[in-house]
Amino acid sequence: MKSRFLIALPLITVLTLPAIAQQSSSAPDQQPAAQSQAASASPMVNPDQQLEPLKPDTREGFWGHLNPFARKKYVQRQLAPIRDRTNELDELTASNSRMLKDVDTRATAGIQRADEHASLADQHAVDAGNRAMAANQTAQQASTHLQSVSHVVENLDQYQSADQVEIRFRAGAATLSKSAKDALDQLAETMKDKKGYVVEIQGFTPGRGAASIQQSQHLADSVVRYLVINHQIPVYRIYELGLGNAKMQAASADAKPVHGSRVEVTLLKNSIDELQSSQQAPSMSQPQ
Repeated sequence: MKSRFLIALPLITVLTLPAIAQQSSSAPDQQPAAQSQAASASPMVNPDQQLEPLKPDTREGFWGHLNPFARKKYVQRQLAPIRDRTNELDELTASNSRMLKDVDTRATAGIQRADEHASLADQHAVDAGNRAMAANQTAQQASTHLQSVSHVVENLDQYQSADQVEIRFRAGAATLSKSAKDALDQLAETMKDKKGYVVEIQGFTPGRGAASIQQSQHLADSVVRYLVINHQIPVYRIYELGLGNAKMQAASADAKPVHGSRVEVTLLKNSIDELQSSQQAPSMSQPQ
């Protein structure tokens, strides 16, 4: 009986020692497990905050560096800090990715807005250039028109002969012939819708004294009546005079003296007609 007890005593010792070692090694591990649970329950680490390195558990149990009888829960408690740190790094990486994507989106939107503003500025610059060119062209036209007006004002009382018609009458008659009317119709057509003109009418008859002057005045009156009644030529534009048998200076040295009853009709124009023509030309050249 005593020999059996001695044999069973070493066996009981061998079986009891692993349990004691497991309890001694599991007790110090409770603090890292609590720390890992607190770390897992803590909020996400700030990306700007530097993480502290993990500190390995250097405490040794009964078995030294390695417990040959370690259980699954013990291993999980040892790996929990590493797993939590890995999760923190994943969250930090995802947060950095979201931040980079947001920055890229804002930068792209800013570039698009800058391009739109640049395009709008270019359009405004082109419009301003077009307006400046139009203003310069208007200024040039105004300067040209001012020079034309100045020239017209300077030569307002300077009339130049534009056309001349001679009307012949039979001796002792004061009525207009068909050829005379045709000549006056053609002359009146050139005065239609015109400005800055006057009509000079001079009557001539042979003979002497007041009778000749009076007869020449009757001839000039017949021409004036025809122009006023048939062609609505304003009376204020007509200047007439009966000169009788007065000798007028010939237009050229080779001209022969004219005898008999006649009326000379001369159309005189000043520079206002040129100004009217210059005003109509730009308006016709402008696009509709």
